Amino acid sequence: MANTPQAKKRILRNQSRSLINGARISRIRSFVKRVETALAEGDRQAAETALRAAQPELARGVARGVIHKNTASRRMSRLSKRVAAL
Repeated sequence: MANTPQAKKRILRNQSRSLINGARISRIRSFVKRVETALAEGDRQAAETALRAAQPELARGVARGVIHKNTASRRMSRLSKRVAAL
């Protein structure tokens, strides 16, 4: 267990940040999943719309430090490649 006041504060802070970051990651996954479901259905229009909505979410995740820059870039690239192939 933490002994110093600052260590106790960090434990509380880490717990609250973990909840917030978990919600952000979940939100990003939801947007990406919308693109993937549209791709699975073969609906190009819906896939393009979902991709345009997912790209800023991925970028926001990078800006908030929830996901790595290269990870977001790779996901955007792969999704846009699949949408273009429809």
